[in-house]
Amino acid sequence: MAKGTHSYVEDQRNENIIIYINGEFFPRNEAKISVFDSGFLLGDGVWEGIRLHNGKLCFIEEHIQRLYHGAEKLKIEAGMSESELINLLYETLKVNKMHTDIHIRLIVSRGLKRTPYQHPNANVGGASIVIIPEYKKADAALLSKGIRLCLVDTIRGSQNSQDPRLNTLSKLNCIFGCLEADEKGFDEGIMLDVNGYVSTCNSTNFFIVKKGEVWTSTGEYCLPGITRGNIIKLCRENHIPVFEKNFQMKDVYSADEVFVTGTFAGVIPAIQVDDTTIGNGNCGLITEKLYHLYKSKIATLYPGEPN
Repeated sequence: MAKGTHSYVEDQRNENIIIYINGEFFPRNEAKISVFDSGFLLGDGVWEGIRLHNGKLCFIEEHIQRLYHGAEKLKIEAGMSESELINLLYETLKVNKMHTDIHIRLIVSRGLKRTPYQHPNANVGGASIVIIPEYKKADAALLSKGIRLCLVDTIRGSQNSQDPRLNTLSKLNCIFGCLEADEKGFDEGIMLDVNGYVSTCNSTNFFIVKKGEVWTSTGEYCLPGITRGNIIKLCRENHIPVFEKNFQMKDVYSADEVFVTGTFAGVIPAIQVDDTTIGNGNCGLITEKLYHLYKSKIATLYPGEPN
C-alpha cells in the first residue's frame, strides 16, 4: 500500500477491474502493453490522474486540456478529440460499474515502435491510450496525522531541458526525489528550482502559511496542479491572502503551517520538515479551513443523488 500523500484504503475489488487498452477492454490480469510501446521504451507520452466523485469526473475539462497541451508539446496526436476521450473515460467506468471514490490513470503514449529508438519516424501506427480505473478512497486520517517532508538534493530542471510543467511519462526527476525522501525516512521530498528557491514536492504541489498569508512557488518549475489552482482560487474567494512567489527553505522552517495539494487526497498538512516541527505539530487553522473549503467545493460541484 502507498504511504504518505497517496495513502488509501485497500479495496479487494481492484483485483477484478477492467482496463481499457487501444480500443479493447481487458481484465486486470490480462491487461498488457507491447514491449515496443514508446511509453515503455522511452517514457514518451503524457498522463493524468483523475478522480470520480458521485458519478462525475472532477475538473475533467482542466485535466484533459492539460493532457492535450502536453501531447501537443511532444507532438503526439491522440487520435481523438477531447470530448471523445472524455466519453471513453465514462465508458470505461460504465464497464466497471464504478460510481464514486475512483482514481483513474489515463495514459497516452506515442505508440508502437518498429525498433527501440527515440525518433518518431521509428513509430508505426498511432498513439496508445490506456485507462486504469481503481477503487481508491484517500486515507481520512491524513488530515489529523499529517505527513513529514524533507529537502532533497534533486532539483527541478529548467523549461528548456525537461519542462517540469508537463505531465509526461518521463518521471525520473520526481522518482529521484521520491527515492531520496524514502531513504531518509520521510513521506515526500521538497525540491528546489534551478535558482535555489522552493518549487514543489516530488508528487504534490507545496504551500506554506506565514502570518496568515499563503505562499506557493511561482509555478515556473512545477506541474500546474489542478488542485493547486483550485486552492489558489479558494484563497482569493475567501479573502485569504495568497502569493505565487519565490521563497527559500529558511521561510519553510519558520512557517506557521505547511501543506501539500494533489488530485488524490486534496489538501494534506505537513507536520514536520527535516528536523523542524511545523507549528504545534498538528494541522494548522488555515490548512484545515482550505481542506474543508475544497471538500465543500467538490460536494457542491459534484453532488450525490438526493435521498
